[in-house]
Amino acid sequence: MESNTQSYTTSTQNKNTIPINNPADISVIVVYFVVVLAVGLWAMVRTSRGTVGGFFLAGRSMVWWPIGASLFASNIGSGHFVGLAGTAAAGGIVIGGFEWNALVIVVILGWIFVPIYVKAGVVTMPEYLRKRFGGDRIRVYLSVLSLLLYVFTKISADMFSGGIFIQQAMGINIYIAIVMLLLITALYTVTGGLAAVIYTDTLQTVIMLVGSFILMGFAFNKVGGYESFVEKYMNAIPTNVSHDGVVIPKECYTPRSDSFHLFRDPITGDVPWPGFIFGMTILALWYWCTDQVIVQRCLSAKNMSHVKAGCILCGYLKLLPMFLMVFPGMISRILYTDEVLCVMPAECKRICDAEVGCTNIAYPKIVIDLMPDGLRGLMLSVMLASLMSSLTSIFNSASTLFTMDIYTKIRKKATEKELMIAGRIFILFLIGVSIAWIPILQSSESGQLFDYIQSVTSYLGPPIASVFFLAVFIKRVNEQGAFWGLIIGLLIGLARMIAIFSYGSGSCAKPSNCPKIICGVHYLYFAIILFVCTSIIVVGVSLITKPIPDKNLYRLCWSLRNSKEEREDLDANDWVEEIEDEIEKGEWIAKTKKLSCWKKSYNWFCGFEDKKPQKLTEEEKAALEAKMTDTSEKPLWKNIANANAIILLAVAVFCHGYFA
Repeated sequence: MESNTQSYTTSTQNKNTIPINNPADISVIVVYFVVVLAVGLWAMVRTSRGTVGGFFLAGRSMVWWPIGASLFASNIGSGHFVGLAGTAAAGGIVIGGFEWNALVIVVILGWIFVPIYVKAGVVTMPEYLRKRFGGDRIRVYLSVLSLLLYVFTKISADMFSGGIFIQQAMGINIYIAIVMLLLITALYTVTGGLAAVIYTDTLQTVIMLVGSFILMGFAFNKVGGYESFVEKYMNAIPTNVSHDGVVIPKECYTPRSDSFHLFRDPITGDVPWPGFIFGMTILALWYWCTDQVIVQRCLSAKNMSHVKAGCILCGYLKLLPMFLMVFPGMISRILYTDEVLCVMPAECKRICDAEVGCTNIAYPKIVIDLMPDGLRGLMLSVMLASLMSSLTSIFNSASTLFTMDIYTKIRKKATEKELMIAGRIFILFLIGVSIAWIPILQSSESGQLFDYIQSVTSYLGPPIASVFFLAVFIKRVNEQGAFWGLIIGLLIGLARMIAIFSYGSGSCAKPSNCPKIICGVHYLYFAIILFVCTSIIVVGVSLITKPIPDKNLYRLCWSLRNSKEEREDLDANDWVEEIEDEIEKGEWIAKTKKLSCWKKSYNWFCGFEDKKPQKLTEEEKAALEAKMTDTSEKPLWKNIANANAIILLAVAVFCHGYFA
């Protein structure tokens, strides 16, 4: 078996150069990039990018199918291909259930949370909390924490996973690969705004699905169908399990007896079922219903029917990762057992340059070995597509958060052009911090990328989920309760996170010496505990402090969502309004000097307008605000959306029941 492994490794090394050396693969990759950039340029030309609303919300003109595709593509990054497949190779199908949890949550997003956000007339999630609670400290706190989460769980994970794939496929340095991709990704994010991101996401979704469906067909054909796949997976055991008298424990490399079950033992299970149901739902509530990346897509819809239809489409697409990523990852364990499931640290270091394990190479391995010329180029494009679509979404949303919630606090008289430049420069800063975090990520959670992402989310996400949930559903919650709930919840989460990273998560063969009381609680159980503790603090502090009058809460919480009365903002001096006032006073860059052709070209490329924006009358302002906060629907489309939501929930129940 060892000789077979060595011969395969040699053949793989020879193949490493194929994706960049044969005409078929090169042609596919070149065509892919040309088409993506063409779509981005087309979106730049046809949409308004010269205003904050146009750049960050696509002018609230998007229809349901690009919204649904963009929601899916923004969520499914290269981290999913690498992370889901790798964790599935090690532990079975349970990781696919994390994806199916979203089928329920996207309905909650479209039917409960987005209508509240639209009625509130907000651009960012921190802005909603400022309107709901008043004061600036929660808004700034949430903006900073959201940006930290982007670095720890999204940008660095996506860059790392995309780099793994390209490193395996092309044999080039992982950091060179990352920088090349970032340059192309930043180009149309920085220039095109949200519209370009959403339209390119739609194209990326099609490419991802086509490529991964083809690979799934090749993979199942290789193992002889589903029944043979189940049998062979349960017998996929590596041969190299001892060296120099060191014997690896059997449980580290034998398939779990519950590999094909979603619901696992609450005490001994690697993903205990109470944590799977409740803990995962809390994390999903944070991600799908309060995260800027996701909600921003819904806020760009032209009306509520398009929001709901987009959420339904995303829900159906979220059924697919189990079949397109989880099963191929498990098949990779069958085909390349000694490499994907290496357990000897020295051997793992040789195979994938990570001593804690090589499960992350499961998906790249199967792509490189099974796909013929041309199709291998297509799959490389799929990985580039998933990486770029996630990064573009995160860059745009992070830029929005920084610009609207932090920079405007520092520079209250900033012009609109200055805001857009500041947001774009901030993207470059984010990239640098994320690259610096990659080495820490690489050695965490036994090298299983998806477990790392979920664990970090469980340390930092539940307090945010708690505050948003209570803000929407409990009118009595006030600013003092929300702020102290967020602060204490963050301190508890950081204490666990710092302890885990300090001791190291270790591996099965070499466990961490972290005390049981800190590391012995599963991260999904910790998410439940943290959510409950934060909620108790928020409600408790709110009850012993002064309530917020109803006149300040109209259309900001569920019980007052249909109020017709005029709302008095807790803080009337909205930062965005201050910016607009400065622009109206004449703070416009191009007002006094004639621009050269080069300057005009630069302004067009970046979406800056050369002329002073048209000043709206009070009636026009009122009409625009009414349009932006309208949640009315035509009865026919409302009923169709509701019927589809019921069908989607039924499908979710069936899928969980079938694989339970």
